[in-house]
Amino acid sequence: MIKFVEKPLFSIMKPKFIIINGPNLNLLGTREPEIYGNKTFEDFLPEIREKFSHCDIEYYQTNHEGSIIDKLHEVGFSYQGIVLNAGAYTHYSYAIADALKAIKTPCIEIHISDIYARENFRSQSVTGTNCISIVSGKGLEGYKIALQELLDYLKI
Repeated sequence: MIKFVEKPLFSIMKPKFIIINGPNLNLLGTREPEIYGNKTFEDFLPEIREKFSHCDIEYYQTNHEGSIIDKLHEVGFSYQGIVLNAGAYTHYSYAIADALKAIKTPCIEIHISDIYARENFRSQSVTGTNCISIVSGKGLEGYKIALQELLDYLKI
């Protein structure tokens, strides 16, 4: 008789994560470098993929609210985790907040700058209420922190 030992799916396949960047984050490296730094996200992404080489890391950037929602719907039932920087939509997009509430994939919200130390309107996160955590003010390194938090949360 042959006995099969069930292995967790993660031991067979790399866990799949997506980083979703919202409006104006395509301008990293040139937009307000005193706040956001001089490095583009495309220059930083290889560092993330190297650190988390045991994971499949997808990247998506859009300046459009509906595109963020569409992407959340697309990946929100099949990926293991989402790292979301919704940019200014963080502060007022109930549509993105509802999309996060509707999906099953855990999400961590990330902000390069400290949203709690900037203009008053930035201190509220509408979207973060439907995330498992918010990482704010850690610069680009915050993306690595968020991914590690997801791995810890998922016990991967």
